[in-house]
Amino acid sequence: MPAWVPPTLRDRSPVAGLRRRRLGPVEVFAQSVSGAAPSAAMAATPVIVAASAGRATVVSFLVATVLMLLVATCIGQFTRRMAAPGGLYSLTAKGLPPGAAFACAIGLIAGYGLLAAAALAGVGAYGEALLATAGVRAGPLPTAAGIAVVGALVALLALRGVRLSARVVLLVESVAIALMVGVFVVLLVTGPTPGPPADLPAPGLGGIAVGVVPAIAAFIGFEVATVLGAEARKPFRSVPRAVGATAAVAGVLYLFAAHVQVVGFSTTPGGLAAQQEPVNALAAAGGWAWVPVVLDSALVMSFAACALATVTALVRVLFSLSRDGLAPAAWGRTHRRYRTPHVALAVAVPVVVGALAVPVATGLPILPVLIVLLTMATCGFLVAYVLVCAAAPVFLHRIDELTRPAVVAAAVIVPVLLFVLVAFVLVSPLPSMLLGGLAVAGLAWYAWLRLARPAELAGIGVYDETVAADVLGTP
Repeated sequence: MPAWVPPTLRDRSPVAGLRRRRLGPVEVFAQSVSGAAPSAAMAATPVIVAASAGRATVVSFLVATVLMLLVATCIGQFTRRMAAPGGLYSLTAKGLPPGAAFACAIGLIAGYGLLAAAALAGVGAYGEALLATAGVRAGPLPTAAGIAVVGALVALLALRGVRLSARVVLLVESVAIALMVGVFVVLLVTGPTPGPPADLPAPGLGGIAVGVVPAIAAFIGFEVATVLGAEARKPFRSVPRAVGATAAVAGVLYLFAAHVQVVGFSTTPGGLAAQQEPVNALAAAGGWAWVPVVLDSALVMSFAACALATVTALVRVLFSLSRDGLAPAAWGRTHRRYRTPHVALAVAVPVVVGALAVPVATGLPILPVLIVLLTMATCGFLVAYVLVCAAAPVFLHRIDELTRPAVVAAAVIVPVLLFVLVAFVLVSPLPSMLLGGLAVAGLAWYAWLRLARPAELAGIGVYDETVAADVLGTP
């Protein structure tokens, strides 16, 4: 007689096609760390924070770290109970109405897509700097061609499977972080630049609060592990731990980098905020001529790993939307051999690469493009973070597991993130205009779904489910 199958168990997971239950905890963690790209943020973000926070830059990073740990706590309320390749939008759907979940999906598409483009821009910008060190000046066309080549390599690794890409980003990001930590240890030992103590005014609570805004932006992408729930070996343990650990590790790295740079310029007029390239300036003051080469190498590796991790996340969000019936059915197909969303990958990567390579090829300076892309990506992520944090206590109430700490975490973080989101929109006119165009496109998509696919929209939020073979074993 055939084995009895409980009627509540499916024969096939709603996300069938992905290679389920293969990733170990270290591989999941590596993807999340690479999504945050802490090596790049260690070098670039402290000076931005210092413009408002001054000598209290470390305090602003400490506050940002606590806030992002609260975001990780809210996300963990879901990821300890469900595994969804759609990441935050599928989680939001369990606590908020379909419209909010779809808005979260649009925020994630914008966030991952723009962050992937920004990461490729970072590869191009710091690759140019490395070549300049060797006496080679790359023009717009070679830089654009290099971006296209790196984009093709990212697509190939993403196609071959998340396990291979996880191992690649683990190796690359580990080396990048080790190099960056080594550089900052050397600069810390060297001490501050020669001169009398800088007479810097106290920033006050307002300056510290404003400094928290760019400090939070340094963490975007830290939740990448959430899209790997279906592919993680023990998702209810490894995914929430990876998200929380990434926020903690990134926070420690940022605090260390900020401390080194604040101390390094404590005897310089204007302090850290008056510097354009603080790490290189400290290296020059200490006589460390090799630091810029190591720094640029670490940044190229970190941005490359970030591009791979965010493309991996982006295609899984598109895959999940397809399985929800809200996007073309072809996006939900997976490669027969590699079990990856190859159609979604073929759609997403050319758009990401083309949107960056074409302007660069026409001579547009790459660093301003990088800044605009990062600003827009941050806004997309903040929309998603606000919605998933607001959904967490509602979700817990629905399953009768609501606790006071969960309510407090959401009550603290949601208004703070809304403030940060508004601040980004108000101080960045060009990115805000471009984001407005994306928002209009998202609203048009939503309006079409309301008319053409109301049932599918109402059921948004596909996630992996236990199937009969998981319980009874495969024949």
